[in-house]
Amino acid sequence: MQMTKRLKEGLCLAVAGMALLSGCAERGDAYYRPIDPATYPVANGPGEKLAPGEVDAAARVAAIIYARLERMYANVPVRRDAHPKPHGCVAATFTVGDGVPASLRHGLFANPGAYRAVIRYSNSNENPNRPDYDKDGRGMAVKVLGSSEQPLPGTPLAVAPGAEPSQDFIMINFPTFLVAEPKDYEKLVGYNDSPSKVTQWLLPVLVPLSIGLKGTINAVDATSSLIDNPLNTRYWSMVPYQLGSGADAVAVKYSAMPCEPKPVVIPKTKDSNYLRAAMVEQLATGGACMRFMVQVRTGDMSVEDPRYEWSETEAPFQEVARIEIPKQDFNTEPQNAACEASSYNPWHALPDHKPLGGVNRMRKAIYERIFELRRETAGR
Repeated sequence: MQMTKRLKEGLCLAVAGMALLSGCAERGDAYYRPIDPATYPVANGPGEKLAPGEVDAAARVAAIIYARLERMYANVPVRRDAHPKPHGCVAATFTVGDGVPASLRHGLFANPGAYRAVIRYSNSNENPNRPDYDKDGRGMAVKVLGSSEQPLPGTPLAVAPGAEPSQDFIMINFPTFLVAEPKDYEKLVGYNDSPSKVTQWLLPVLVPLSIGLKGTINAVDATSSLIDNPLNTRYWSMVPYQLGSGADAVAVKYSAMPCEPKPVVIPKTKDSNYLRAAMVEQLATGGACMRFMVQVRTGDMSVEDPRYEWSETEAPFQEVARIEIPKQDFNTEPQNAACEASSYNPWHALPDHKPLGGVNRMRKAIYERIFELRRETAGR
């Protein structure tokens, strides 16, 4: 009885503490901009369902991130909120072969063809100066572009201001995301981006309370990798996308991996930019090749809950394209500047590759708002 009483008292204190700390979370009130539900992505794809409060949560998350970036970069150009440290942007060719299964021949994969591409490799941590030898998530963002000889097969759902139309594929070297519910996402970002020292000190407690055990495990695992070379790493889209349209549309995830993976050997180095150096060294004398693959959802695999991996046994990945990165010198001042100014967005997508799920729907508002801030502060 005594233990039960103490447990109840402890739970009451925990709840009271959470209530007090909610006032210490960043809210982004000064930068909050409501979203007209009529302009928000419609949840009408395979397996999609709009969550209660999702539209406002997207607006709030964008405002919270905006507030944090304004603090971080008060007198200098604002950088990306996530993946701000690039290892480089490289030119590539994205080639759709003639062996794509008939069921996957939609959008970019409908017909054989070779497209121009620019690929940005990066670290995920918000600190743009974080050393590569610290554990982190590693990103690969592919921008597929048309040409007069090989135009994109359609008009993308969104195009960044001043940019070419493109089909973007956003991936990281971990297969799942850390949150499913929009309101949980809002709580997590509010605590993580809070200027309160007390809140930052309590993050190890607040994160699990915000996103649960599964989300916390995913968050830790997704940001705990060490790699030897971004060109020798596998990446996943984490969240799903549509393939096809109408009654034939299915939900898929993407993955890219080296055509010939090499044994991973983490160098013993104090070079904080050793991943860029590894790419520079490899591409100075030769190229790289990556397989681009699609995984089609089967059974009751969730579209709205990206915390759980789709089984590759039940739903194997199938190759639809090859990415060829030729020998090149990408580490130049003009190319690095263009890399910094570029915009990669999952909604830079052909209709047959529409982003799916709550995380992707929220991303549209968040990515566009943050890119707007980056453009506005570029001249600081």
